[in-house]
Amino acid sequence: MTTAAVKPEAKPATPPGLDRAKSSSVSQFFAKLGPGLITGASDDDPSGIATYSQVGARFGYGLLWTMLVSYPLMAAIQEICARIGRVTGCGLAANLRKNYPRPVLYFVLITMTAANVFNLGADIGAMGASVALIVPANVMLLTVTFGVISLVAVLFIPYSTYAKYLKWLTLSLFAYVGVIFFVHIPWPTVLSATLIPKVALKKEFLMALIAVLGTTISPYLFFWQASQEVEEVKANRGEKALKHAPAQAGSQMKRIHMDTYVGMAFSNVVAFFIILTAASTLHTHGITEVSTCAQAAAALSPIAGRFASALFVCGILGTGLLAVPVLASSAAYGIGEGCRWRVSLEKQPLQAVGFYSVIGIAIGTGLLLNFLRIDPVKALFWAAILNGIIAAPLMVVIMMMASNRKVMGRFVISSYLRWIGWSATVVMLCVCIGVLLSWKA
Repeated sequence: MTTAAVKPEAKPATPPGLDRAKSSSVSQFFAKLGPGLITGASDDDPSGIATYSQVGARFGYGLLWTMLVSYPLMAAIQEICARIGRVTGCGLAANLRKNYPRPVLYFVLITMTAANVFNLGADIGAMGASVALIVPANVMLLTVTFGVISLVAVLFIPYSTYAKYLKWLTLSLFAYVGVIFFVHIPWPTVLSATLIPKVALKKEFLMALIAVLGTTISPYLFFWQASQEVEEVKANRGEKALKHAPAQAGSQMKRIHMDTYVGMAFSNVVAFFIILTAASTLHTHGITEVSTCAQAAAALSPIAGRFASALFVCGILGTGLLAVPVLASSAAYGIGEGCRWRVSLEKQPLQAVGFYSVIGIAIGTGLLLNFLRIDPVKALFWAAILNGIIAAPLMVVIMMMASNRKVMGRFVISSYLRWIGWSATVVMLCVCIGVLLSWKA
């Protein structure tokens, strides 16, 4: 007797409308990500990679807790900067010029520009030194080449287009996440180090701490995100500064909050795994000082083997080419707004001559710093320390501005943002004071 084959019951097809709805929801989510996401990607610049690698190598898992603590602090201060830009329709420097004494404006611009130029030089130098790991060429020649490429890109390619493609290179940073599957990780120790902060009031520890905070909560990102919100207002028809269009506040504030917290989460997750990777590979093998790009690249050996240097180079190049325009432009936005110039990365150079001149001078000066023969990895670490020291007084000014009804109108920051923003400021000030006192000791 023949037994008829029983056909498996067909699964009900997913309605086409549901697929479209899911696709539309995902598309809408990513469409809402803008200045905050790019800010987060730029935050893990070569200075960040070098700082996190050095901290992991020197202190092992001891500073993993900083990523957990710094996340809400950095996200809050970046959200506050974004709100200032969106509410007023002006960047931070323009608001300082309109509402505060000129000495305050000059102090902010001088300190921020000095930190940016030093950071620029360190980032450009790191790109040259890292590429020299895989290309047999003179380091200085490579450094000059990347300085010129960065300047030409800013002058002739709209940053929105430029960043769209470069951010794919930054995906190589997720290799630091992959390393944990190839090395032994003492997870109980890692969990304890992440959840239970341990602080040592010693010069070396405090300098590492201010470097970590300075590369996560960086002055140039304050100016950049506020100015990019202003650019968004100008670029999108029908959008206005919220002081003049309060009906738009609900959707824009939600977008800013989500965009900022997603972008900063991306930044901190990557930073956490860079520290964890360096601790698990370099520190456990007795390498406690990272003084060359080759040593930093060695942290990726468990996952990439002989291709570790190439993977490291992709991360340095991707983040460096993203961060250099941000560093130079944030200085140009600040100086340009302070001088009432036309400022915009979407303008042609001849339409904003002063703005682009500052960008050219900043990149050129940063490039010249490399001829002082400063070790690129050490320069990156010191750039992070300088950013941390300068960030503290700038944060005081930003918090005062965001709480000022003359500046923000009815959109002064909420008590939650005010509380966490001042908490971040106090933390930065305390660590800065600790570092300065340790230098005198």
